[in-house]
Amino acid sequence: MARSSWDADPSASFVRRLGKSPSDLGTTNDYNDCPDIWQLDNGDIAVIGRDLTDAYRSRLPGEVRIAADERLVVIPGITLSAAKPEIPDA
Repeated sequence: MARSSWDADPSASFVRRLGKSPSDLGTTNDYNDCPDIWQLDNGDIAVIGRDLTDAYRSRLPGEVRIAADERLVVIPGITLSAAKPEIPDA
């Protein structure tokens, strides 16, 4: 199956965090809980969160698809809210 016109570039580098750090938001115990949002040097966004693909797969809305090489990631709402001022409008 052909991919869409967009594809993730694995060579892109992390440029800057969007929002506050997990420590600042209180969403980490400094061991393994570090939900985060980062802008990459090509303008794409990297989201670090809990992989809940298997938990949600059977409950996806009809129009939602997860490709074999994609994962459904969940982050705390506060993480996205803290990043909102730094996310440009479309």
